[in-house]
Amino acid sequence: MAKIKLNGKLTRINREQSVLNLLNILKINKKKIAVELNGKILQRTAYKKSILKNKDILEIVHFIGGG
Repeated sequence: MAKIKLNGKLTRINREQSVLNLLNILKINKKKIAVELNGKILQRTAYKKSILKNKDILEIVHFIGGG
């Protein structure tokens, strides 16, 4: 197990888990979010190759329409 901070909350995940895998587990629509890993915005193409490690900080921001 690894511990990461996900949107400000300490969360345990399986080791060697990609950002894409975590998004799938959380059932998050990948088309309507922005992901920041350790202070850097990830391109969608990097979700699969970005492997989460102990003490990583992950922020997931959902886009909300309005007017």
